[in-house]
Order: sequence, then structure tokens, then C-alpha cells
Amino acid sequence: MRFESFQRFEVMPEFLPASPSLSGASKGRKPAIRWQDRQCFASSAAAPSAVHGARSRAGTWQLPVTGWVGSPPASALYPGTSGWSHLHTQWARGPQKGQRRYRLRLFDRISLHDEKDGLLWFHHFQSSASPQERTFPGLRIQARPLPQESYQLHLHRLPILQLLCAKAWSTVIGQPGAHVPSLTNPPESRAVGERRLPKRRKMELTRKEGMAFTLEERLQLGIHGLIPPCFLSQDVQLLRIMRYYERQQSDLDKYIILMTLQDRNEKLFYRVLTSDVEKFMPIVYTPTVGLACQHYGLTFRRPRGLFITIHDKGHLATMLNSWPEDNIKAVVVTDGERILGLGDLGCYGMGIPVGKLALYTACGGVNPQQCLPVLLDVGTNNEELLRDPLYIGLKHRRVRGQEYDDLLDEFMQAVTDKFGINCLIQFEDFANANAFRLLNKYRNKYCMFNDDIQGTASIAVAGILAALRITKNKLSNHVFVFQGAGEAAMGIAHLLVMALEKEGVPKAEATRKIWMVDSKGLIVKGRSHLNHEKEMFAQDHPEVNSLEEVVRLVKPTAIIGVAAIAGAFTEQILRDMASFHERPIIFALSNPTSKAECTAEKCYQVTEGRGIFASGSPFKGVTLEDGRTFIPGQGNNAYVFPGVALGVIAGGVRHIPDGLFLLTAEQIAQEVSEQHLSQGRLYPPLSTIRDVSLRIAIKVLDFAYKHNLASYYPEPKDKEAFVRSLVYTPDYDSFTLDSYTWPKEAMNVQNV
Repeated sequence: MRFESFQRFEVMPEFLPASPSLSGASKGRKPAIRWQDRQCFASSAAAPSAVHGARSRAGTWQLPVTGWVGSPPASALYPGTSGWSHLHTQWARGPQKGQRRYRLRLFDRISLHDEKDGLLWFHHFQSSASPQERTFPGLRIQARPLPQESYQLHLHRLPILQLLCAKAWSTVIGQPGAHVPSLTNPPESRAVGERRLPKRRKMELTRKEGMAFTLEERLQLGIHGLIPPCFLSQDVQLLRIMRYYERQQSDLDKYIILMTLQDRNEKLFYRVLTSDVEKFMPIVYTPTVGLACQHYGLTFRRPRGLFITIHDKGHLATMLNSWPEDNIKAVVVTDGERILGLGDLGCYGMGIPVGKLALYTACGGVNPQQCLPVLLDVGTNNEELLRDPLYIGLKHRRVRGQEYDDLLDEFMQAVTDKFGINCLIQFEDFANANAFRLLNKYRNKYCMFNDDIQGTASIAVAGILAALRITKNKLSNHVFVFQGAGEAAMGIAHLLVMALEKEGVPKAEATRKIWMVDSKGLIVKGRSHLNHEKEMFAQDHPEVNSLEEVVRLVKPTAIIGVAAIAGAFTEQILRDMASFHERPIIFALSNPTSKAECTAEKCYQVTEGRGIFASGSPFKGVTLEDGRTFIPGQGNNAYVFPGVALGVIAGGVRHIPDGLFLLTAEQIAQEVSEQHLSQGRLYPPLSTIRDVSLRIAIKVLDFAYKHNLASYYPEPKDKEAFVRSLVYTPDYDSFTLDSYTWPKEAMNVQNV
């Protein structure tokens, strides 16, 4: 059997034989852990069927890193009660009959949870090599930090086996005389200093740094000859990529180049993105990602996420085990029903979670190894895709109702069982019918949020708060008209009400300042078939059919477009807004660019430069005939979710309230300088987005501890330093072994 160490800390159970001498196993009784039946100690993250006979019995239960002393409660071994949150193993059949291969899960922190008492104990491993121990009634917990080396150890089956890891050697306790192959004298010869790695693993290593590997690293890793005999710095690699990138004619080709680079050299990919975020964001995300999703079947090169279908229901825990990374902190999930403003793209919607998580890292500094994109494929109602022989998803109409809800329930439970209750789950591009009810269903049970509702709300309100510095009045002096009454509109409206209440406006009065127009006209009281969300903003007013008429009657100070209806803000509407107010606020937030309610150029020209404009997709600067130049602000959610995610992960936040998104909006508005406002910007330049995200994360972390939402203790004294310590860097790692020598006299060879 083969034991493989992949990350940093090893969790290895003892394997016990069927023996009368074993405590708790006597003649006629089966032992608690039986090798023959593949039974082993399992955590609460495992299904009950995986636990088999590992029930409460007399005797000692031990793990080198964690262990029970005495009889552990049976409830600690099953989901839904109490047990380990981050430690478990997984078995699989070995290459030969009678052998087993166990893959060991490795973690850098351990938590013990209980439903009644919450977090009982938490330990975050530092560099110290001394074991950490905590004692509770009936159990003992030991945690031993291990080095960050990765190696393999081949062993024969032993009746009693305990593997204690060390940097270059492992101690094995078993039967006297049991044969253990030596690590220092392997069966096959190899170069001095060369690490033993599978050939396939060597090929994968070449993708880590490419030609940036030094000669010493190539020799030690056994990859010399697999890479051209050239040594390039990351700066030169960046230059090579940029020259090839600039030769591409279309944005879709540029997108494919970047996604291919992400597969080939992830650190170089993020070095490219962070070198010019403003340049590359429109390619890796809106608007190009929409085009990439429409052609996902043709641009698909290599899986970058987890595809879960409705037919996998009942087996999602097993599917999550297929993902190669275990220390997942953030999941972005979509069912592909409402991709941007493009509608139902089914399985092609995977481009959205992949793009979002790329921005988690590029803008927020979240480690990409801790991110998981997920596509829930329940079918599609897009007839064009159903007829397309190249479509890569399920070819049937969407499954709805209880079966759909059961899949979502199982998914949420499986994610938190495997990755912990603090794993962040971001919902993305679900249809209106599901988005609100799923948010309300899960928001107080899991660490989750819906970016289309809450993220869009935060960035829109941030733009409005920044615009107040131009209009020179308070939020309570404004009246808003929305084109659209879906997820984004409702999210913005709810957060505006919260901001107005913070200013001292009663909730009933705040809702009267918000008017909404959907496909049937103005939302008014008494109109049939209004859902709960729309009823809150229904006005006591006669029915009005068109947006133009509503604008003329209400005379709003701000119009906000979130319905993905291209050209909805007509020239007449813009002219009316300019006649009603000196500085009208005009937000065309729909994505992609082809769905925008109006262009920046049209807004500035019709309003003679007085319109305060923001868009969802990027627009180039506009120069008017009088020589004035305006740089339109892009209300991109990327200002919000990377910083929020980093702060949530840093504090182990349990739930995400709306107040956190209002806090984020206020922080983004503060980042806008007077110079930016004079240029027409309502948001800070994208070139500063990593710094903005860092400050948002610090605010989120502080908010979490003040409102008892954090679960990682003790509370960091220097929160900025703590958050910075978690930020991912695209700089290359060193693969050179730690090498040193002793004094010559200490190395004298003693002879008989």
C-alpha cells in the first residue's frame, strides 16, 4: 500500500487486527476497527455508511495527530451531532489484490465543534514543532505540526501500524522483524539529491514555473531535460505572454489564451492579471466572459470546476471527494439559468464561477487552491442548446420543484460537511424564481451570499453614496426609479432602505422613495401576481405602462437600469432627467455591454456633461465638443466580493448579514477621491482594486468580531497584518531542498 503526503499536516489512523488481546475485542466479538472490512475511524464529514462498525466501545482509540482516550461518545462519529470538522481519511483500492491505498488529508488547523456548545477548541498550527494538547472530559486531542515536505513511503501490510511523520524519515511500529523498505536505500538507483516522484507528477511539476526552474531545482526534482535548457525570470515570462496576447485579434481569443495559461502556469496567470487589472478584467470577466460562456462548448480545454448533475443526487459527498484539493474555503456555484443578461446557458454557465474565483485571487488575494467553482446541471430550457450536438451538458429541460430543492439541500450540506461550516458559498446567476427564496432559506444556516442580489446592491449603493458628494445633498433628498424589478433591483432597493434608515428615515417613508418598473409597467398596490419582494415597493398610484411616463410623473433624481434591456434609457428620458435636475444620477448597470440601458457617450452628450453616470460594463472615456473629458465609473461587483470573501475567510465568519454589504459600500465610496469625482469616476480606479479589497477585508473582519460572527479566536490584535498574512502572492516558490553542512571535525567517520 502507498501512503502519500500532499500538503502540510498528516492525519493517520491506526489499523488494528482482529485479536483477542485487543481491548474491547474478545472471542466471538469483532474489533471496533477491522482491516478485512476496510473499516476505519471516520469523522463527522463522512457518511454513516463509511463509519461501519466504529462505534463506542471500551478501549483506546488513537490517531497520531488526534486521538480519543477512553470511550468516545457514539454521537461524535456521526453527522449532525458532534465530531471533527476538518480531519478525516479516505480509502481506495490499491493496484494489487489484497492491498489498500489510503490518501491522507492534510490541514493547517483543527477544530472541535459541538451543536450545543459551539466551538469547543481550535488550534492553528504555527512553526513550533512541539505537540499541542488540550483535555476535555472523556477525550484527549493532540496536534503535531509536520514539515511541508512531500514524499512517498511504501510499506508491507502490518498488523499494527503507526506512522509518525518527520522531515526525512518515518518511524514504523509493527511486528518484530517486519520489513520496511528504506528511504535512504531505495530499490532503484537515482541521482544524488533527486526526489522520488512519479513520472506523471514530474510532468505536472514542469507546469509550476516552466523555464523559471533553476538547474539545481531541475536536478533535485528529476525534471532536467523535460524543460528547454533556458532559464527565465518571471518578468521575462510575463513579457513573452504579453507579446503573444497582443497578437490576438478578438477578445475571445485573448480569453482563451489567458485560460490556457491558468491551466499551464497558475502563478504566472495571476502575475499577468495583477500586472494590469484594469486591462485584463474585461477579458477574464464581463463583458468577454459572457461571450465565452455562449461558446463554452468550443472553448472548453480542461476542467476547471466540479460539474454536478441532477442525476448525482444522493452521491454529492462522493463527488466532492473527487476534487483534488481539500482545504477549500470558498465555493462559487451556479445552475446556469440566468447568465449575466444572456439567459439560460445551462452547463455553459461554468465560465462564471471560474471567472469569479479568478477575481477572488487577482483582486482579493484569496489562495486559488482554496477555491472551488461548481456548476449544478439540472438541464436547460434553451432550445438552441438542446438541439446543438456540441452542447456538453444534460440534454433535457430543467428539473424544478422538490427534486431541485433536494439537490440544493444536499449540496449545501455536503459542502459544509467536507470543508467546514465556515466555508463561504457564493450563489451566482440563479433565476429570479430561485435566487431570493434560496437566499432567505440558507442565509442564516450557512456562510453564504448571493452576489447578484447583495454584491450588486453594495456596488450600486457605493456609487450613489459617492454621487452624493457631487449633488451636495443627503440620501434622503433623492428619489429613485428602477428599470427592472429582479434580483439586482431588489437587492439595491433593500440596501438603499437600510442606508436611509441609518440616516434616520423611517422604513415606510424610505420605501416610498423607490419606484420600480418591470415588464408590466409601474409596480403599484392592487396589481395582481405580485411576489413578496415586489409588494414591499408597490406604490399607491394608478398604473403606468412605460418607463418614459414614470420618469415624467415621478421626476426622480436617479434612474437605475438593471433589466438588461438595451437602449431602455432613451434620449427623451435622458433629456427629461437633465431638465428636472442639475446633476441627475444615471446608472446603466446591465451586463454585458450589449445589454446596457445607454452608453456613456450618449448620457454625457444628451445631458451636456451634467449626468452622473455609472455602468455595469466598461466604457471608454468620453470627450465632449467643449473639450471636457469624462471617465465613466464601472459599477463592477469585483470591487465587492473579493474583499468580502477575504475578510469572511480570515475570520471564519458563520453568517453574512446585509449590514456587512452596506459597510462595504461605505468603504468603497470613501476610496473615491475628489480628483476622481471631477473626472466623472464614482469608483476608485481598477488599478487600485487589490488595495481596496484589502481595506474592505479588514473592515469585514472587524465587523465580524464586533458582532460575534467570527469563529477564529483569539481575535487578532493587528487585523491588517493578519489579513496581509493570508494574501496570495504570484511569486514563485523555491523547490530547492534545505542544504547545509556540519563542522568537518563533527563529521569524522569512526572506524573499529
